[in-house]
Amino acid sequence: MSKRMCEAAKLVEKGKLYDSREAIELALKMPKAKFDETLEIHIKLGVDSKQADQQVRGVMVLPNGTGKSKKVLVLAKGDKAEQAKAAGADFVGEMDMIEKIQNENWFEYDVIVATPDMMASLGRIAKILGPKGLMPNPKSGTVTMDVAKAVADIKAGKIEYRLDKNNIIHCPIGKVSFGIDKLKENYDALLETIVKAKPAAAKGTYLKSIAVSTTMGAGIKISPRQ
Repeated sequence: MSKRMCEAAKLVEKGKLYDSREAIELALKMPKAKFDETLEIHIKLGVDSKQADQQVRGVMVLPNGTGKSKKVLVLAKGDKAEQAKAAGADFVGEMDMIEKIQNENWFEYDVIVATPDMMASLGRIAKILGPKGLMPNPKSGTVTMDVAKAVADIKAGKIEYRLDKNNIIHCPIGKVSFGIDKLKENYDALLETIVKAKPAAAKGTYLKSIAVSTTMGAGIKISPRQ
């Protein structure tokens, strides 16, 4: 490990399960990077992500946002395009934008929102967008007729939570500069949402483990039963 990581690791008591507020406070005491780090949460669930009836996936708006301003591309026509512009979308278009992505390998945005009627045209660049996690999806709220709300939610700090292949959810819950109270509020809101999303088919312990870490800091384990 780097010298910085060694110093960070020394602050964490090996084998200890912290309560959430204590863990977040400790994360904020880690040696600082030269940028405003993100605090991330990692939640291992007692489910089998290979089973369709045990998927845990959804979206939510964190109470205090993520601290990151996301650039939004909206693919829509007519009135919907105008609504997207009024809501603050960074880029708005239809086939012109799809062709720009296809021909120029253009990726100067973080999220794509599309109306349902644009999805057939988007299919031609699915192989480009898919690997980058940019393909709009109804489950993440990025395929919708209410483009104004979608843009507003993304700008306000909407995040998507979903299981990886190891049944772990990784999510940002804000910037170190937020301070303990705002980060704890975001943490509580996300954890409550994930607990409510427990699949009926899931058996046994649902929250297996929880940890938080800053972008460059050491992981701090939290008791799931606090």
